[in-house]
Amino acid sequence: MIIAILQFEMFIPDPESLKDKRRVVRSAKDRLHRDFQCAVAEVAALENPSVARMGLAIVSNDGKHAAQVLDRITERLRAWPDAHLGDCRREIVHGHGSSDEVFDGPSPSEEDIAGELLRRSLDDPELAALERAAQRAGVPDATDTLNAGPKPAGGRP
Repeated sequence: MIIAILQFEMFIPDPESLKDKRRVVRSAKDRLHRDFQCAVAEVAALENPSVARMGLAIVSNDGKHAAQVLDRITERLRAWPDAHLGDCRREIVHGHGSSDEVFDGPSPSEEDIAGELLRRSLDDPELAALERAAQRAGVPDATDTLNAGPKPAGGRP
């Protein structure tokens, strides 16, 4: 499993209010999510009307493909009509989960994974912002999984 992360700044020229910034940010988030199937969130400088600091993540099974997608996203951001791309950093994280890897020990349960994600989101403000973006997109968060408990046999309550 490959997780590709892009952190970037967008400078919004001559905003009259936070409303102008939010229009640009919403447009960028919606278009990037639609065109590249990625998670996008504004992660910092929330009250600064002329700067949007954003984070973006994609998951892939191929590092080369993930890097190419980040390249295309960066090019799209450079050509953005309503803002100028500022600082841009990328990171490729190689996670566990490929079929050729062998794991020692038991696999973690869903509850263990949900608890770990919740702990990390409480410790990392950028991850918390991406989790909020996932929630807005309808993806259940770790607390929903923890509170739901085990499902009865047959999948019905």
